[in-house]
Amino acid sequence: MKLILLGAPGSGKGTMAAVLKNEYKITHISTGDIFRANIKEQTPLGIEAKKYIDQGALVPDEITISMVEDRLSQDDCKNGYLLDGFPRTIAQAEKLDEMLAKSGSKIDAVIKVDVPAEIIMERVVNRRVCTSCGESYNVVSRPTKVEGVCDVCGKEVIQRDDDKPETVKQRLITYEENTKPLIDFYEKKGIVICADNSESPEFAFSQASLALAKRGFRKAE
Repeated sequence: MKLILLGAPGSGKGTMAAVLKNEYKITHISTGDIFRANIKEQTPLGIEAKKYIDQGALVPDEITISMVEDRLSQDDCKNGYLLDGFPRTIAQAEKLDEMLAKSGSKIDAVIKVDVPAEIIMERVVNRRVCTSCGESYNVVSRPTKVEGVCDVCGKEVIQRDDDKPETVKQRLITYEENTKPLIDFYEKKGIVICADNSESPEFAFSQASLALAKRGFRKAE
């Protein structure tokens, strides 16, 4: 089973990725992880990508696609995988189709984690994170026992800059502008599955798993 996972910042995409990986025993592939691994190992592609990253520029598609192609050829992808962070554009999606077609393969489904923008705003703006251990809190649904102090390690808990209202709003606008064409691309193929995460991660996953079952995909034993 070969999946793509899409979701706005704060939609709960990370939680969905973890559940899909565990329930279906497939490999979770994050573009960010691929970049970091190649840079750490100083592969030719990693060295080239680092030049762009260090300049604050976008890594060209040909480098990103080559990294993804190399990653998908590894043994742990033989039983299926979940792509997270790739493709981001129509051009990347078309190249991915070409890449998979060479081996007679294709993407089976695109899971889109759906949460209304106003709920994302509420969740993310109320989020607080420990500066030391990274533990996450919510001032409404999961506050710290002592205001501003982490329950786990006792260090300071803060609101990250990218969780502030004006930043969250802009991130959501950017996501919508960049991702809508990609969703349209896959909807024309009839492979988009919408998972509503406005209530709970459990409900969102139940929707996704039911839709996958209808396509003949079952959870791993």
